[in-house]
Amino acid sequence: MEQTYQYACIIPFLPLPVPILIGMGFLLFPAATKSLRRVWAFQSVLLLSIVMIFAINLSIQQINNSFIYQYVWSWIINNDFSLEFGYLIDPLTSIMSILITTVGIVVLIYSDNYMFHDRGYLRFFSYMSFFSTSMLGLVTSSNLIQIYIFWELVGICSYLLIGFWFTRPVAANACQKAFITNRVGDFGLLLGILGFYWITGSFEFRELFQIFNNLIYNSEVNLLFVTLCAVLLFSGAVAKSAQFPLHVWLPDAMEGPTPISALIHAATMVAAGIFLVARLLPLFIVIPYIMNFISLIGIITVFLGATLALGQKDIKRGLAYSTMSQLGYMMLALGMGSYRSALFHLITHAYSKALLFLGSGSVIHSMQTIVGYSPKKSQNMVVMGGLTKHVPITKNAFLLGTLSLCGIPPLACFWSKDEILNDSWLYSPILAIIAWSMAGLTAFYMFRIYLLTFEGHLNAHLQNYSGKKTTSHYSISLWGKERPKVNKKDFPLLTLLTRKNNENLSFFSNKIYEINENTRNIKQPFLTISHFGNKKTFSYPYESDNPILFPILILVLFTLFVGFLGLSFNEVDLDILSKWLTPSINLLHQNSNNLIGWSEFVKDAVFSISIGYLGIVIAFFLYKPLYSSLKNFDLINSFVKTNLKIIVSDKIIKGIYDWSYNRGYIDAFYATYFLGAIRRVSELTYFFDRQVVDGITNGVGLMNFFLAEGIKFLGGGRISSYLFLYCSYLSIFLLFLLFFI
Repeated sequence: MEQTYQYACIIPFLPLPVPILIGMGFLLFPAATKSLRRVWAFQSVLLLSIVMIFAINLSIQQINNSFIYQYVWSWIINNDFSLEFGYLIDPLTSIMSILITTVGIVVLIYSDNYMFHDRGYLRFFSYMSFFSTSMLGLVTSSNLIQIYIFWELVGICSYLLIGFWFTRPVAANACQKAFITNRVGDFGLLLGILGFYWITGSFEFRELFQIFNNLIYNSEVNLLFVTLCAVLLFSGAVAKSAQFPLHVWLPDAMEGPTPISALIHAATMVAAGIFLVARLLPLFIVIPYIMNFISLIGIITVFLGATLALGQKDIKRGLAYSTMSQLGYMMLALGMGSYRSALFHLITHAYSKALLFLGSGSVIHSMQTIVGYSPKKSQNMVVMGGLTKHVPITKNAFLLGTLSLCGIPPLACFWSKDEILNDSWLYSPILAIIAWSMAGLTAFYMFRIYLLTFEGHLNAHLQNYSGKKTTSHYSISLWGKERPKVNKKDFPLLTLLTRKNNENLSFFSNKIYEINENTRNIKQPFLTISHFGNKKTFSYPYESDNPILFPILILVLFTLFVGFLGLSFNEVDLDILSKWLTPSINLLHQNSNNLIGWSEFVKDAVFSISIGYLGIVIAFFLYKPLYSSLKNFDLINSFVKTNLKIIVSDKIIKGIYDWSYNRGYIDAFYATYFLGAIRRVSELTYFFDRQVVDGITNGVGLMNFFLAEGIKFLGGGRISSYLFLYCSYLSIFLLFLLFFI
């Protein structure tokens, strides 16, 4: 066992050869590197699978032995200063390692097909492998400086992946917004790290916790300064985990490819802030008021994420606000001291939300087979509806993920969210009421997304493409460029020819497919599935290929069964999670016994299940009948208003919708009062620099120029005249000194 832990240092660096070799290949052998693109994807999956096996082995040993291992070595030594690097293997590290690797593997498999057409295929896998290295290095770090280094590397990877399609202005702006917003939190994190080093003289977690606890116990520190440093540390987690008020980057980050949304912005990178707070919880828990501040930020984020998800039309943006809200639940649990509940929800939410994002990617992939559909249309729920019969596997998987997030048993998120909701009653009834209300709202907006996307009739926007005219069909690139005419030279593999004479289809091969009723069953990776009639062309969404569906089904299994890790009943002790977390819970001096009786569990769960079902029923009542009688989404607002007038007024409905659709006006507030103020200060500084600083300099130069021009006319070329003037000036100067000084 000892030897296994000693080799744990290789965990972060196993995925690193892929980006290095791809980069070297592009420099030395570009043609060969591009031709072997599938080989690089296989290597990425293989190396991450090795890391997963290693992490699972370490986790099993920890569950059996409750063992924590740390190994450090000196990096910089200078007099009394010593900076050490190393790795820490404890339950939190192993949980995060398994989470990163399992979700990472299924996303990489999914990406191989989803991104196969893309010109940046190799660049994508290079970024993904480098991100895996950075994230694994972050969770295995043994000190704050090491965490900060990998923290910044994760931020760089996020910037590169959000702006992967950098030729699109919206993607370029989104990655810049994410990068700058996170820099605000990261600067606070750096100041907090330096502040606690100034207090304790150590970056190492164990020494830091021990020294700081002794200082607090003996009242040898300034509590105001300590609280400020703790808030600065927490600001890094606020930015990375999209907590209020630094949450504004997360919805715009959905401009990146959908696999990025599933891996980074649902399961791993946004979890880094939760990981940091969980890692530093022994530090925060002894500081007065800081735990209350963390729980307050968490509940505000829960409320904000849930309300802003209500009016979103973009399916990925709606899921992004859902992620923000669920991260708020985790932060709330950490602020309440519910360490186990927070990590439990981190696990269950990661798999459920990754399933939802990959399911949305499958829908987007299918929608983009429709001629004339841009990325904005293919992600817009306004132009969806009635997809159940076209994408049945994706629909059922998405439904399971939706029910899990709604807190419906026995799916994963039910077990973890129920624990957080129950703990909130013991902590603060006010926070509990908000948390329970937002749980019902979560069920409402998640089922709204599901109903608008899959249920009802095929939307009128889709039906406009049936029977109007015969059209040449081609596969649309996810880069989002619509091409009315396909150029073979630009897209030789993505061109689809329609032969008018014999009505045959060619996909640039010698094999000819006969056009008939079974055209939809032809297995071609990028073939636009169409139904061809007489002088008419029909185009409609179709189910994704098996390489896309396989990862979705794997995540379905996780969503179904991962919640049973936390079962804790007196009659049946299956609480693997508590046994796993025992060393960390003991470090926090908390009780690791979480066993309850069946009757108590049923009593606590009834209300949470009821409020979840209430949200589902309301969503079903408001949106399901619409599709049975109407085919134009533009009438949704009037329909919803008609049904809600019994409860609330028209102005309130409009206000809620405007609040949600306009992101709570927070982005507009930042643009007006922060960005606008910075712009005005910049303009004032520019005016001062050009008119005052440059004006004085230019004025001195002009004055010397004109003075010299005037003096030159006084010169006559006679030395005697010059001597007379010199003596005169000297006499005046001496008289001035004599009488006035």
